[in-house]
Amino acid sequence: MRSVLSQTYKDIEYIVVDGKSEDDSVDIIRSFEPLFGDRMKWVSEKDSGIYDAMNKGVRMATGDIVGILNSDDIFTSNTVIEQMASQFPPEAGAVYGDVHFVKGSLDKHCRYYSGRIFRPWLVHIGFLPPHPSFYVRRELFAKYGYYDPTLRISADFEFIARLSYKHHVVMKYLPIDFVAMRMGGASTRDLRSRLLGAKENLKACKDNGIYTNWLLIALKYPVKFLSGLFFR
Repeated sequence: MRSVLSQTYKDIEYIVVDGKSEDDSVDIIRSFEPLFGDRMKWVSEKDSGIYDAMNKGVRMATGDIVGILNSDDIFTSNTVIEQMASQFPPEAGAVYGDVHFVKGSLDKHCRYYSGRIFRPWLVHIGFLPPHPSFYVRRELFAKYGYYDPTLRISADFEFIARLSYKHHVVMKYLPIDFVAMRMGGASTRDLRSRLLGAKENLKACKDNGIYTNWLLIALKYPVKFLSGLFFR
């Protein structure tokens, strides 16, 4: 929330979706409400998972462009949204960039994840640009559908694959480090999570008429490693 408030670009509609947390999340949201004024909307109610919550937020949105900032992520700098908005090409339906992972303290850098090398054909191996750097025109949700809430880990993969490969939406890379992400998210928590993610990637490709197999999906990991090592 502080990283959103600190953005130099002020025309931001900030939407918080909480799954009826039993901790002090709602108290924190309420404490920040006066700082955002009428730029903030929020809801706290039961949902059926991460992507159901994301869909709620998207449906509440009224802005032209939508991006997702997860609760343990922060913008890398105060100018991220201003850079994204000023560089969003008029012909593009979406833009994406880079993110980096941190552990514990936000200055403990672990890994860089760049979207620079992404091309639509790379969905065959399960490689996509990092979702927290992905900003898409809101109208495309109404046109091509929302996140698939039946997927527990890979609905962001399925959504971007659907747009880029199946519907040929124009997407442009922006050389911006968008977000610092804490390690241990739903898709990277442990080996079991990674296996579930791979299984869901296979299903997502099948549902969208994209050929792949377990061996191709396994190639995603060295490609992601190399993208962070050489493209930053």
